[in-house]
Amino acid sequence: MSGRVLVGVKRVIDYAVKIRVKPDNTGVVTDGVKHSMNPFCEIAVEEAVKLKEKKLVKEVVAVSCGPQQSQETIRTALAMGADRGIHVEVSGNDYETLGPLQVSKIMAALAKKEDAQIIILGKQAIDDDCNQTGQMTAALLDWPQGTFASEVTLDGDKIKVVREIDGGLETIKINTPAVLTADLRLNTPRYATLPNIMKAKKKKIANVKPADLGVNLTSKLEVLRVEDPPQRQAGMKVETVEDLVGKLKELGKV
Repeated sequence: MSGRVLVGVKRVIDYAVKIRVKPDNTGVVTDGVKHSMNPFCEIAVEEAVKLKEKKLVKEVVAVSCGPQQSQETIRTALAMGADRGIHVEVSGNDYETLGPLQVSKIMAALAKKEDAQIIILGKQAIDDDCNQTGQMTAALLDWPQGTFASEVTLDGDKIKVVREIDGGLETIKINTPAVLTADLRLNTPRYATLPNIMKAKKKKIANVKPADLGVNLTSKLEVLRVEDPPQRQAGMKVETVEDLVGKLKELGKV
């Protein structure tokens, strides 16, 4: 197979950062906060690069939707081995309301424009935990989908996908073109080496706007309020089962 792979790379607040809610409860604080590539997107990039290294695909294109800073996330993907990037510029209120459906429309439009054979996305992002973009993209394109992938094997125009499901593992075989979403155990992403980071600076990143792709970013969802989870109350130790039962009765739990 000698096709093109599109990989979605989302810029999110770094997993090690403590999230703070804005005083007006309209969202979370992002100014001055460290951002990085969504961990599941890193896994998706690694899988795409591996396919290219095995000469199963000819090109890996990293795509990110967001403000100018999203280009940093694309550069990380390029340093990991992607060939070129596409930055879909979304800012202001459009970025604040950008959701899985809008991103899916962008990915579907780019797949047609770039004549992609495979789209690989992280199964979800750690900021919204939606787990919807891959499925919606497949639906918009009417392509088969292999979600929650823990193993991917290309065989001609077929893809064997081992999926992680509640009951264990499920193995499916789908035709290309197809959409895949990466689960945690699909691979271990490589670290970008200094030489590759320097090479990535010379790789091309195309800049496009949603309107260029014919995509309307209007959202039908409205976030009413964002709040911190309630503080967990301290527990207590009891010496005996009788004490436990007594305390539960006292609290009206039994």
